[in-house]
Order: sequence, then structure tokens, then C-alpha cells
Amino acid sequence: MLSKIGCRKLLPMNIRIGALLFATVMSVVACGGGVVGGLQGTTISAGKLKYGSPVQFVVNGINLDKGVTVTAPSCTNVTKVTDGTATERVFTCIPSVVGPMTMSIVGGGTVLHTETYTIPVPQIALGTTMGDVVLELDPVAAPLSVKNILQYVNANFYTYLIFHRVIPGFVIQAGGYDASLNPATTNAAIKLEAGNGLSNLRGTVAMARTAVADSATSQFFINTVDNVSLDTLGGGYAVFGKVVSGMEVVDAISAVTTGVSNGMSDVPVTPILINSMVQIR
Repeated sequence: MLSKIGCRKLLPMNIRIGALLFATVMSVVACGGGVVGGLQGTTISAGKLKYGSPVQFVVNGINLDKGVTVTAPSCTNVTKVTDGTATERVFTCIPSVVGPMTMSIVGGGTVLHTETYTIPVPQIALGTTMGDVVLELDPVAAPLSVKNILQYVNANFYTYLIFHRVIPGFVIQAGGYDASLNPATTNAAIKLEAGNGLSNLRGTVAMARTAVADSATSQFFINTVDNVSLDTLGGGYAVFGKVVSGMEVVDAISAVTTGVSNGMSDVPVTPILINSMVQIR
């Protein structure tokens, strides 16, 4: 094991001792965290790894104050949380890839250990007053839209907002108003990602916007039928995911009675609230 980090080479004594002190063995359970002992008791533990969501991991060992860093090209904003101690260092980063993600521990200018994790396709659990829906997102085809939605989700933005637009045989739309039809305060608009290879078919979820192409913020809609015309209409509407569970709930919402309220049409007479919207993987 130590030969992999150069400890068996004929080096000056101080370098050999330094390399031995930094020897590190990693283990991470990619989707559930966990800790496994390594060489001389050195370990690294990580929380649940989710695309676009900050993950914290802890390195424990000896002489870590001599300089341990983390390199992870596909995990953005690698940050040391605290200065830590000689036996513990805490880091965070945000996985920015679906699939394999490589992370390395470096000490004394030597790569001590490299580990590859698998980041799952992100999913969101959408809980409503009419039932639960699970959405699977596609950050490969629609990276801007997925990043945008996850930022709102992880900030608990959608809690107690409503489905404010329901049109049978077309779409159900949410993410912009509360039960009193007060508009929610949003982040800046994002660039339109229409034409990304995903079509507005039944069960897909897409970004809602105004007539201005690059105007989507927090609102999204779920297609209840194939709406292929939306792929190009007015520049197109960007699909970024699909329903993988709970389509019967979507259909039930689509069938509710609607009317005009506060000058808005197609508003459900009985408000349909989003009780929670949480990233589950």
C-alpha cells in the first residue's frame, strides 16, 4: 500500500517520514455516507451524495495540520469548513456531474488516495395536498434549468405555494404564487434551454416563462398530454425532467374545478398546495 505513494523509494528521511504521516485510505458510501477504518486509523466519511447539493466530508487521521487538501474536478466549490485539528479536517463541495466523480486526498505534494463515487440522477419528491409525485431531473440535457430548480428546492422555496394554473388536456403549473395568489419573490431569470433533445411529452416537466425567451425563474409545469408544439412555440419551452412516480396525482390535479381569481384564469377553486418539495437523491 505504501509503495503506491512513494514510501518505498530511497528518499531523504524527512520526506519518507512526511509521506508516512500523510498516508490516507478513503472510503465513502456514495448514497448513504459511512466510515471505514484506514491505514493507522485514518478515515474519511461523507454524507449523502446528491447532484447539485452541498456534501460535507470529514478526514480523520494524524498530523493533518501538516497540510491536507482535496481535489475533485467534478465537485465544485471545494471548501475547507474550518481549520480543524491535527486529527480532523472538514470539507464541503457540490457534485456537478451525474455518474462517476473522482476525488483525491493530497498531502505533502503527494496524492495519497483517489476514490471514484457514483452520483445518481437527481430526483425530487413533490408533496401536495392531493398526493405525492416524484420528478427525475436531467442535468445532462438541461444543466441550467436543473441547477435553477434545485436551488429553489434546497432553499425550501416551494413550500406552501400552489398549483395556480390547471388546464385539462394540457398542463398543470406551479411555483409562482401562494394560496392568496400573492406572487413569490424569485431569483434572476435563466437562459432558455429549449431544443435540448427533450420533448414536451406527457409526464415531462418544463420551465414556465413569459413571452420573453430568457425569462424563466421558479415556475414549472407538468405536461398532462403530449404537447410537442411547445418544443418550438415562441422559441420553445425547456423540458428538464419527467414524472417517474405519481402520474395519477397529476391527472387528479388536472381534473379539478377551476375558475377566475384575482384576474387570473384556470385557478383551482380549492387551492392545491405544495406541502414540500425535497431533493431525495
